[in-house]
Amino acid sequence: MATALLITLAPATMTAQDKVEASVGADLVSGYIWRGQDLGGVSIQPALGVSYKGFSLGAWGSVGLESKDTKEFDLTLGYATGGFSVSVTDYWFNKTAGEGDEFITNKYFKYGAHSTAHVYEAQVGYDFGPLAVNWYTNFAGADGVKENGKRAYSSYLALSAPFSLGGLDWAVDLGMVPWETTFYNGYSSGFSVSDVSLAASKEIKVTDSFSVPAFAR
Repeated sequence: MATALLITLAPATMTAQDKVEASVGADLVSGYIWRGQDLGGVSIQPALGVSYKGFSLGAWGSVGLESKDTKEFDLTLGYATGGFSVSVTDYWFNKTAGEGDEFITNKYFKYGAHSTAHVYEAQVGYDFGPLAVNWYTNFAGADGVKENGKRAYSSYLALSAPFSLGGLDWAVDLGMVPWETTFYNGYSSGFSVSDVSLAASKEIKVTDSFSVPAFAR
């Protein structure tokens, strides 16, 4: 079981008169695990976003303190109304697995159809309250492949059930890879459970006007 501690270092939100909202912040995590994959140890993860009438545009990154850790930069365009949400994300990782234990270093501004390190993903989901369901599918870029070498359209199903207990906000998360792909965990031959986790969060009050949110998974 992996455990991570997350602390938001500098959250800020600004709202203009035309209702455009902007947010900026940075998280410090003791370990970066994404969809069951270990992408590094202690990492700083800054985020910036703007939203207007349900539409949102966000930038998110992750930089590990050790040189071997994965560096990541993501851009997400989304829309949400009620419990429904849909989005498109451009993921970029600074390195990808090569042969054996080798890694390939990737350049950001490289968009060749067969050479880019960017991964483009579509998401659709609905938050029912007691349960949030999200489906993700890679539709372009450096997607994984099947055993026959064809694009896998790698997908991921995430279920999250939030609840409150003992003064903490909890969530039980379950993530699944529905079919064959090399994109997740090196290689998945078919349906597999990639992540089972229990998360807890709490606002730690520092002063009457300032608090720090902490998160453990």
